[in-house]
Amino acid sequence: MAPSPRPGAPVRGSTTGRPLMAALDLLGHRWMLRVMWELQNGPVGFRALIDRCDGISAAVLRARLVELLDAGLVEQDADRQYRATRLGGELHDAIAPLNQWSKRWSRAVATGA
Repeated sequence: MAPSPRPGAPVRGSTTGRPLMAALDLLGHRWMLRVMWELQNGPVGFRALIDRCDGISAAVLRARLVELLDAGLVEQDADRQYRATRLGGELHDAIAPLNQWSKRWSRAVATGA
């Protein structure tokens, strides 16, 4: 498996690896944001995480967790549960406004506004 996208290294969309482009590359991987979203309320085991991410395969979840561990956004505790690191928690803070915007968008689409 290739290493996770890193700032300063070439990534999709940037030959220079600008930090924002590296973050977008990492978070743009299939299921990545969903996995991070499901970790926002504290530690969770692998099987429970599969259940929370409707439709994710065990292989894809394992790959995403390896990438998130490598990127420093997730850690595994002694009980083998996964949780967001401090930096991973900051990601939740960063995407919270997008969550609020998506709710407004949903209402606008539903009402035709």
